[in-house]
Amino acid sequence: MTRSNIRIAVTGGIGSGKSTVVAAIKDMGYDTISCDEVYAELTEREEFSEEISGTFGDVLTLDGKLDRRKLSDIVFGDKLKLQKLNDITHSAVMNEVLKRSQCSHICFCEVPLLFEGGFQRLFDAVIVVLRDKEKRIDSVIERDNIVRHKIELRIGSQFDYDNSTFSEYYVIHNDGNLAELTTETHKVVKKILNNCSF
Repeated sequence: MTRSNIRIAVTGGIGSGKSTVVAAIKDMGYDTISCDEVYAELTEREEFSEEISGTFGDVLTLDGKLDRRKLSDIVFGDKLKLQKLNDITHSAVMNEVLKRSQCSHICFCEVPLLFEGGFQRLFDAVIVVLRDKEKRIDSVIERDNIVRHKIELRIGSQFDYDNSTFSEYYVIHNDGNLAELTTETHKVVKKILNNCSF
């Protein structure tokens, strides 16, 4: 029997290139959802940002919006505070992602904290984007203008992609240029669709 709603997660550590992979998948014509974009939308809701500020203090801008960089500085490097933030945000974001994905036959969802939240069980397949740690750090420094030690704190707070095996998932190694990453993405997507009975 053909299923009408297939969810495929795309994950990887900070700076791994998962957003680029998702962009390539979108260019292939598939529906995509970004957890980061959903989170950004949720922070625009007053009740959501107030719950976070009630827990972490002065993390709002003058116009009442969530200052995500200030919040990051507070929680990264403090496991208890990070867990508190995850408790508030993870379920809200994932519930919204699952709701939106119901409108698609096949939907690829960019989920940065997939393994940290144990969300892999909610998806029919998982793509893991791997990249050399130093290249990840250099990429984030260039992209976000963040100092190195703050990036290292974030990497240290995330799932250990460098010392884990992913034999049950589909892996994309981002160790070349953009054209090579796009080609590899196309190959993996076709492999998933060929291997799964949708």
